[in-house]
Amino acid sequence: MVTAIIIICAYLLGSIPSGLWIGKIFYKTDIREHGSGNLGGTNSFRVLGKKAGIIVTLIDILKGTAAVQLPLIPYFSDSTIHPLILGGIAVIGHMFPIFAGFRGGKAVATSGGVLLGYTWPFFIVLIVGFLISLKVTKMVSLSSMVAAVIGLIYSSVYWIVTGDYALFIVVLILATFIFYRHRANIKRIREGTEPKVKWI
Repeated sequence: MVTAIIIICAYLLGSIPSGLWIGKIFYKTDIREHGSGNLGGTNSFRVLGKKAGIIVTLIDILKGTAAVQLPLIPYFSDSTIHPLILGGIAVIGHMFPIFAGFRGGKAVATSGGVLLGYTWPFFIVLIVGFLISLKVTKMVSLSSMVAAVIGLIYSSVYWIVTGDYALFIVVLILATFIFYRHRANIKRIREGTEPKVKWI
């Protein structure tokens, strides 16, 4: 029973559509009707501006972090489910949120939040890799996929050194989500039509 409840909580955490709610409450704007139509941080930056974009991105990161930390809550500590599984469920909630008609984001920020909650040095490596790629390419989508590849490499080495194969498996799944959700972006990158950011 405890396991079922904690899984539902992880999904509901991930399902919080921060971009949608912040857009509607503070900007009277449904970001699904503008830009890429995506609920994530990138489209929030594009449609609502820098301040809203930063807030949405931080909330989306913390959703993943909070899901991984759920087993620390006394009632939930009785569950034997691995925290990374809860993080993965939160990512699914982010991509398919019950509070937004199952139309969510692309899993990048929440996936990062999962890794932040599990092993913060890993998160720092990903952020640095993402920012370097973004500085060079000016493309958030490509930089997100670069970070996913860095994550696979890091988690592979982490597995060899520590024996923690669960991290590699979850990172592999998250990276698959990220690449799958960026199918349209990959096509635009190949065609040279992918939008570029100007603020970095």
